Amino acid sequence: MPRPFLSKEPAPKPGLHHGRVTALFGCLLLVCSLSGVCCAELPDYYQSVDRVIWVVRDVKHVVQGWKKLGLSDIHEYPDTGFTARYRDRQVMIHVRRTTGQLGSLRVDLLQPAKGEQNVFSDFLSKHGDGIFAVVHAVSGKGDIDKEEQRLSSLGVRVLQEATIAEASGPCSFTFFDTEREGKFVLGLSYSPYIAAPANGLRVVSHIAPVVRDPQAVAAFWHRLGFPDFTMEHATPREDSRYRGKPLLLSFEVGFQRFGQMSYEWITPPATPPNIYSDFLRLHGEGIQHLGLPVENLGEAAAKYEKLGYTVWQSGAWGDVGKPHSGQYDYMDTEAIGGVSVELIHAYQ
Repeated sequence: MPRPFLSKEPAPKPGLHHGRVTALFGCLLLVCSLSGVCCAELPDYYQSVDRVIWVVRDVKHVVQGWKKLGLSDIHEYPDTGFTARYRDRQVMIHVRRTTGQLGSLRVDLLQPAKGEQNVFSDFLSKHGDGIFAVVHAVSGKGDIDKEEQRLSSLGVRVLQEATIAEASGPCSFTFFDTEREGKFVLGLSYSPYIAAPANGLRVVSHIAPVVRDPQAVAAFWHRLGFPDFTMEHATPREDSRYRGKPLLLSFEVGFQRFGQMSYEWITPPATPPNIYSDFLRLHGEGIQHLGLPVENLGEAAAKYEKLGYTVWQSGAWGDVGKPHSGQYDYMDTEAIGGVSVELIHAYQ
C-alpha cells in the first residue's frame, strides 16, 4: 500500500495522516542520538540492490509461476554442492538453483536439500517459502572485509559465507546476522566476472516487510547507518476490500528510501482479517510483498486472474483519478514462493 516510491518527492499515501514523523518515532531518534549509535557511515554500494535471495521448497514450481508473471533471463543450474562457513563452522550445502530478472532486479531462487543445517534450510524451516536476503554488490573483497569490521563494531556478526557458481563465473556471498532484529538478512556479493546491477526497467518499485514492532526494527537499521523510517498511520477507507468483502483497516506503516530501492514496513492489527496479519500467521515477520507499478490496474489484475491468481486485497489513496492519488490490488501469489504481488497504479 505504498505510494511515495513512484516519484522523487513524497506523494500523499492512501488514507494516511500527513506529517513527517510521529512524536513517538521522534522520541526514538532522540534516544538514538543521545546513545551515540545513529551516525554509522553507510557505504555507497548500499545505494543499489544486486539481487534478492529467495528460498523455496520447490524451485521448479516457483520458476514456472513467476515466468508467467515476468521473470526473464532465466538460468537453471545443475544441483550444486559447495562448502560454506555457517556461524563459524564449515558446512556442506546442496541446493537446486535458478536465477532470473524482474526488470532490473536479480532474483536468485534456492531450494536447499533436506536434512542439512545451514542458513537456507534454517530459514525455510522457520518461515516457509520467502525472500531470505537483500544483497548488495561490492567492487572488491576488501569492501567485504571492511564491512565485516564495521558491522562487527555495531554488534552484527557474519552469518554465512560461501562462493557459488554463476553463468559467468564464481560469486562470493557474505550474509550478516540481521534477520532477528532487522527481519531480513543483509547480504553482500562479489564477483570479478559479473557486471554491475542491471540498468533495465525498474519493474519492482519497493520491498515490503511486515513487522510487529516498527520502532525496534527502525532503531536497529538506523544503528547500522540506514535511513530513518517515516512513520504514518493508515486510516480505514470504505473502498478497501479483503477477498472481495469490505475492509476497514487501520495500521502503522514506515516508509524508508535509500538509493535505488524503497522499503515499506507494515505493522497490522490481528483484526479485521487482512493480508498482512495472514502473512504473520503463516510466515512470521519478513518480506510480505513486492510492489509492481502498472499503467492500467484493471488490465494488469485481469492478466493475473487468467493465470489463476485472484485479487486478495485492494484499496486506494487520495482522490482517485486526480494527481497524487492511486489504486492498488494485491494478487494472491502466495502459492508460488510465499510472496504477494502488489499491482500499483499512481495518477501523476
